[in-house]
Amino acid sequence: MLKILIISTFLSLFVAMFLIHFSHLHERFTLDHDLGGVQKFHALPVPRVGGLPLAAGLLAGCGVLAWSLDEGRALLFFWVGVPAFIAGLVEDMTKKVGPLPRLFATFAAAGLGYFVLGAGLHRVDIPFIDSFLVNVPLVSFLFTVIAVGGVAHAVNIIDGYNGLSGVVAVFIFLAMAYVAFKVQDVMLLGVCFAMIGALSGFLFWNFPRGLIFAGDGGAYLLGFMIAEVAVLLVGRHPQVSPWFPLLCVIYPVFETLYSIYRKKFLRGISPGMPDGLHLHMLVYKRLVRWMVGSKDAGHLTLRNSLTSPYLWALSCISVVPAMLFWRHTYVLMGFCLLFTVAYVSLYRMIIRFRTPRWLVLRRSTSSR
Repeated sequence: MLKILIISTFLSLFVAMFLIHFSHLHERFTLDHDLGGVQKFHALPVPRVGGLPLAAGLLAGCGVLAWSLDEGRALLFFWVGVPAFIAGLVEDMTKKVGPLPRLFATFAAAGLGYFVLGAGLHRVDIPFIDSFLVNVPLVSFLFTVIAVGGVAHAVNIIDGYNGLSGVVAVFIFLAMAYVAFKVQDVMLLGVCFAMIGALSGFLFWNFPRGLIFAGDGGAYLLGFMIAEVAVLLVGRHPQVSPWFPLLCVIYPVFETLYSIYRKKFLRGISPGMPDGLHLHMLVYKRLVRWMVGSKDAGHLTLRNSLTSPYLWALSCISVVPAMLFWRHTYVLMGFCLLFTVAYVSLYRMIIRFRTPRWLVLRRSTSSR
């Protein structure tokens, strides 16, 4: 496992370094020049093809797993995720692939995973639903495809600030690696280590300096791999509660569901329309008041990065109990409910300007 971690880390690190160093050769296609969009908070054009080092690290780690531990099926993890990764990468380079084609590409990848890896959801520990999932294969297939695609899309939703989605994904993979170790699933443990290594190499350049972004390709690959490992953990090991992976990913998933509700029912706009009211954006605008008003690129980049730790802490509220109570369905259900209450309460507190002072990070430009 250490070999997998080291090789995936260093390959991801060097591929990202190569892309950054030679960005002048591919900037026409890869740089994110849109600095004024409603969901744009970076100060300078940055390569948004961080999915390439993530994919390289994953492929290398799975290759080591297949070669050293005779787990040849590990390489299939990478190949079934290619449709989701490629759709996101094409959007990163052309800016012409909409959210629906990317989502359908992820559905296609989930379908491949269902048949090639046997990654299907057949239980949620709710008897009425479980009977449909077990007895009607089409229901299980559709449920799996929608769940996997939904998680991948949700991870893309929270990919807005330096280190945010990357570190949250590390937390999730660490929790799933722990459970894979407890149930002695070497293949899933190795895949988790490959992803942690790939993320570590990428994050070296992404946080806090923001020299490369994961982009849609990286975000969809991350989300897809999280979902596939989760589905296989539950499917291969009856002792693992299906509510364990749900609690692990509840931050990005509930962020997506709440955003759909907010846009559709509170604002009366299409859920696909971008806006500046996601929780991480509110944290940036109303809690991270560090050097507000400064136009210095260094200040803007650091303020961007200071946003992420707030959301890391929020993610830990769900990931830590998920890891502790991975076998106990009703306890996990309770923590899911507690998280939704905490999320909505925090959101309402920030949107109504009722945030406690100790949560607000302040430093004025006049204090320089």
